[in-house]
Amino acid sequence: MVKRSRIIAFFLIVLLIGSAMGLTTQNILGNIKLGLDLQGGFEVLYEVKPAKDGQVIDRDTLVSTAEALDRRVNALGVSEPNIQIEGEDRIRVQLAGVTDQAEAREMLSTQANLSFRDANDKLMLDGTDLAENGAKQSFDENNKPSVSITLKDGRKFGDVTKEIIGNAPDNQLVIWLDFEEGKDSYKEERLKEEPKFISAPNVTQVLSQKTVQITGNFTIEEATQLSNLLNAGALPVQLEEQYSTSVGAKFGAQALDKTILAGIIGILAIFVFMLAYYRLPGMIAVVTLSVYVYLILLVFDWMNGVLTLPGIAALILGVGMAVDANIITYERIKEELKVGRNIKAAFAAGSKNSLSTILDANLTTLIAAGVLFFYGTSSVKGFATMLILSILVSFITAVFGARVFLSLWVNSGLFKDKPGWFGVKKSEVHSLSENVDTLDLKTRFDRFDFIRHRNRFFMASGVLLAAGLIILAVFRLNLGIDFASGTRIEVLSEKSLTAQEFTAELKGAGIETEDVVISGNNDEIGVARYKGVLSKEEIASLKADLKDQFGTEPNVSTVSPTIGKELAKNAFFALLIASVGIIIYVTVRFEIHMAIAAIVSLMHDAFFIIAVFSLLRLEVDLTFIAAILTIVGYSINDTIVTFDRMRENLQKKRKLKTSQDIADVVNRSLRQTLGRSVNTVLTVVITVVALLAFGSESIWNFSFALLIGLISGTYSSVFIAAQLWYVFKNRELKKKGEIITYKEKRKYSDEPQV
Repeated sequence: MVKRSRIIAFFLIVLLIGSAMGLTTQNILGNIKLGLDLQGGFEVLYEVKPAKDGQVIDRDTLVSTAEALDRRVNALGVSEPNIQIEGEDRIRVQLAGVTDQAEAREMLSTQANLSFRDANDKLMLDGTDLAENGAKQSFDENNKPSVSITLKDGRKFGDVTKEIIGNAPDNQLVIWLDFEEGKDSYKEERLKEEPKFISAPNVTQVLSQKTVQITGNFTIEEATQLSNLLNAGALPVQLEEQYSTSVGAKFGAQALDKTILAGIIGILAIFVFMLAYYRLPGMIAVVTLSVYVYLILLVFDWMNGVLTLPGIAALILGVGMAVDANIITYERIKEELKVGRNIKAAFAAGSKNSLSTILDANLTTLIAAGVLFFYGTSSVKGFATMLILSILVSFITAVFGARVFLSLWVNSGLFKDKPGWFGVKKSEVHSLSENVDTLDLKTRFDRFDFIRHRNRFFMASGVLLAAGLIILAVFRLNLGIDFASGTRIEVLSEKSLTAQEFTAELKGAGIETEDVVISGNNDEIGVARYKGVLSKEEIASLKADLKDQFGTEPNVSTVSPTIGKELAKNAFFALLIASVGIIIYVTVRFEIHMAIAAIVSLMHDAFFIIAVFSLLRLEVDLTFIAAILTIVGYSINDTIVTFDRMRENLQKKRKLKTSQDIADVVNRSLRQTLGRSVNTVLTVVITVVALLAFGSESIWNFSFALLIGLISGTYSSVFIAAQLWYVFKNRELKKKGEIITYKEKRKYSDEPQV
């Protein structure tokens, strides 16, 4: 009997959820903050150093410095700045959407310590004598821009002017900004046209007043900036730039549009694949994946997170990863249907048996994502955040949500005795009287003997790894400025570029380099790397020159040698810790031999990506490390699926007595899981290819590294990891005195071999 109420309930729930999504999605998207790589902006990492001898840089000093920087940022009108203390002596400032990046840089780092001195450099007044928020932009008697300041005590200013008059004929009150002890007299500095000199008015009468007007050759903008700096107060420390990056607004808008388009194409392609291959369960997957995307954005909004370009890439990849749980469950249900169970029983058994596999696969990816978050910086941390969020939310939607929705259809009775709606042909279904177990089902891969050819697989991998070592020795890695330090310059031209033209323009701007790459659909993007680390003044000048030449604000990033070395060290530790974490987890959940085999195959994948990048001379930067760790976390999924099936086959066989027994377990497990392994990787490959073909050029190398890793990961899961386990277990048997080897046993086997 068909229970239509369950079907009606399904559509009502979907309608309710869809209505809620439709009514709130636009508001959620409007609330999510975009990172500077999507809307343009500026980021700088400062090392905090003592402003005077004996000063200790402790937590309180860092907090007060961050507060001073925040007051300065507020004067810029940046709506949502991000100022974070990092480590024991660093502060990172991110200003997304800032329009005048040169002004922002100057505002952040200028000391803004106003001082009044006599002609002999004797300090008379300083910034501590100013009233709170006592500075403002004004105009002098000649209607020229000036700065009006209000002092705490007008009588003190009267005493100062009285003393200045008494020093005649040098009765000048010299006004400085950021005066440093040990400099020559102001007259010599004035001749050098140092910008820290403000003015030196003559004092002709005693002025006992609170309000003082500072005049000079100000523009309105300069007078406004000076008043803002004075109100923000002097910085309690010295700030030294260690890393900086800037993104033009046009770059950010283009990257956002391209990556969203890539995401839409990739997600739609997954929807089509799931519907075509899994029929009714595929439709359920489409619904839950749509809910998954909505929940990710909703939770990200609740977290007040900042969405970056790698973060969008993680969201898109997350869709491909989220569908893995659906595929594992649906393949289990199909197996239960093939052994003759009815749809209700198959659904119950398939859902139950797939849960541990899904849990193991997600937790191993979560380990790598967690390490990436801990060691990542800036946008890479944003990628890790979105990846972690994707894993957690996908577990809710793909495991619980999908099962609730599918159970409504299953329990409706509409598809009783109709396995075709679950992608199973009637010719594949056995009767219960045949007493066929899911582990005994025939597969389309039964003719393949994965163990027999293991040495060929090992040899092929060995040759590739040896070639990779030679390639690395000869070409080495093309390290980006993240690891090698230096300056990276990226321009977006309004017309096609040539390397010669771009090189010439850079030379005209004072940058001589031959490391230039032209990309983009119309060769409109030029990227250059320069070994030197530019100062903030040089960056401002370079950006102005290139903007005049190409019509758009260029991207300029700098990394100091200190930061480059630290990033390289952190990348190594991140990879090491992720590997150790996965070994421990797989050992606890399975056994040590499987853990070692898994980690060897993962290192195989990581090295293969490195070798390909070395051969093709592709730039290795922080996003490359993010791709490596993502592959380390994700490519083990297929290995986990295979190991989980091997564990089931081991339980059925009860005891391994010969090498043939071990080989049978491996071969059976690989044959039974190969189809789902291909499908799970295929869904992620679809999203990666979409990012490569339609996404932003900024993450092309990242997407390409993922694609290489996914292909290599599939190969190692099928042809390396399980075979290594066979070798380890075989050695274990030999130590126990086992004499029947796999080769000898094959003589008596009736199983077809290829």
